Amino acid sequence: MSKPRLVIITGAMAAGKSTVAQAVAEALPKSVHLRGDVFRKMIVGGAAVMGPVLDEEALAQLKLRHDLACDVARRYHAAGFSVVYQDILIGRYLTDVAARLADLDPQIVVLAPDAATLARRDRDRGKTGYSASFPPEILADALVRETPRTGLWIDSSQMSVTDVVARILAG
Repeated sequence: MSKPRLVIITGAMAAGKSTVAQAVAEALPKSVHLRGDVFRKMIVGGAAVMGPVLDEEALAQLKLRHDLACDVARRYHAAGFSVVYQDILIGRYLTDVAARLADLDPQIVVLAPDAATLARRDRDRGKTGYSASFPPEILADALVRETPRTGLWIDSSQMSVTDVVARILAG
């Protein structure tokens, strides 16, 4: 049996993280698709608003979300599963998560399509994350400006999911 992998996929909303992570997980023999956002969705009452500016409570909930995701990733990996963990991890958040999981030798993938592609994809999907007060340029710019150039950066603006997955699996 091959050694389990840990793939961390990040990017702005509508970058294709969920679709790509699912396809990568499906291509691996024993795997888990860990969606970081699931921990936010579990909160029934008192969920903080996640947006371009985070208040103290939102920051605390974001830290909890990342802590839980890292714990779950570690547990699945220890059980022999390859883990494809996807979340919006920009700047220090990606650095912190990668450091916490460094002993598992994570493959970091940053999906970085342009803002126009993010806007189009957001319009074309069932859930909408962007608005006039929170346009895609905010996250796209923050990703480029604040996130260290670590791992595999992919401008997937003109790429198919199949092509992106092939690049990731190639290492």
